[in-house]
Amino acid sequence: MTKRLAILGSTGSIGEQTLDVVSNHPGRFDVVSIAAGRRVERLIEQAREFRPRVVSVGDPEQVERIRDALVTSEIPGPIDVVSGERGLEAVAVESADLVVAGLVGAIGLQPVLAAIRAGRAIGLANKEVMVMAGALVRREAEARGVEIIPIDSEHSAIFQCLAGSRSSEVSRLILTCSGGPFRTWSKERIEKARVEEALAHPNWSMGDKISIDSATLMNKGLEVIEARWLFDVEAERVDVVVHPQSIVHSLVEYCDRSVLAQLGLPDMRVPIAVALAHPERVELDVPRLDLVELARLDFEEPDRERFPCLDLAYRAVSGSEAAPAILNAANEVAVEAFLARQIAFPEIAALNGSVLESHLSARAGQRVDDLDAVISADAWARGAASEWLAKRDGDN
Repeated sequence: MTKRLAILGSTGSIGEQTLDVVSNHPGRFDVVSIAAGRRVERLIEQAREFRPRVVSVGDPEQVERIRDALVTSEIPGPIDVVSGERGLEAVAVESADLVVAGLVGAIGLQPVLAAIRAGRAIGLANKEVMVMAGALVRREAEARGVEIIPIDSEHSAIFQCLAGSRSSEVSRLILTCSGGPFRTWSKERIEKARVEEALAHPNWSMGDKISIDSATLMNKGLEVIEARWLFDVEAERVDVVVHPQSIVHSLVEYCDRSVLAQLGLPDMRVPIAVALAHPERVELDVPRLDLVELARLDFEEPDRERFPCLDLAYRAVSGSEAAPAILNAANEVAVEAFLARQIAFPEIAALNGSVLESHLSARAGQRVDDLDAVISADAWARGAASEWLAKRDGDN
């Protein structure tokens, strides 16, 4: 049976690779709606190729341009072109069997909640959704019987290793981490790291934001928070190990001390295909893992002194339901400032820690009951982060 797909972030890395999987399995999937931000020409190309019923663009001023471009004899039916936040929600609630959430950042939360409330299954690559509102999203999904299938390679690995098991049988989840570009750098050298060096990930090709998060290990911290809510496991039972080859994508330890791992060469099309075809599998034309050629797999403890952002994530997820949203928003501001060369690399963690502690000192244990509470926490954190930057500039 053909599975209907909605894709949030169709022109981004996840979206493009999702459409690549779709293209290689004709008749298996039907793309019913797509949403993108600023890459208008690529969005038009995708709409012409996949013929969705709904297309959303970030800028309302581009709507007419897209409509005009899609009025061709090659497209038999009308395409509804929408924009902005309402456009994202329209794409998310279109009659899809699975909504692929491939947006980056806080913008992905509202359409994912809308999709869940419409009863749509979620293929989740937008980790900020669970980081900002994991408790809320989990409650909403459980109330409606909606399945959330992770697309992040680490969480997809855990999802695959958990297949058919009971939560009571799980001892701990083990997330693997490449260690980023600074894994072997001294603390003194890291303190002087330049933007270009932080963006040079050794194994994965990612966007600027995710690349910086990998360099600080904040990316892994956010994944700890995400795992806590995706799999309903306390954060203290989610461990992180550095695995520089990025072959073992994550592991699950069971109560009998058996450990299951998911292995494969780094290629995001694999976890994407797992989510798209679930509960089945589809064939992929990706390189085969040769264990003999690989020869060895290395594992290390993460250095929390050189990479303090990891502990900030554990602090946040144990502090309050709102604290991860606070940390996530502060980190987005900090990363933007670093990319703009306004702050040094170590100041990303300093800013994040300052904003998080300010929240916890006043609101430890705060619950998140609705989207407004998440938006409020996010806005407060961005304001506090901006104040930190202003004070830092004043002191200098």
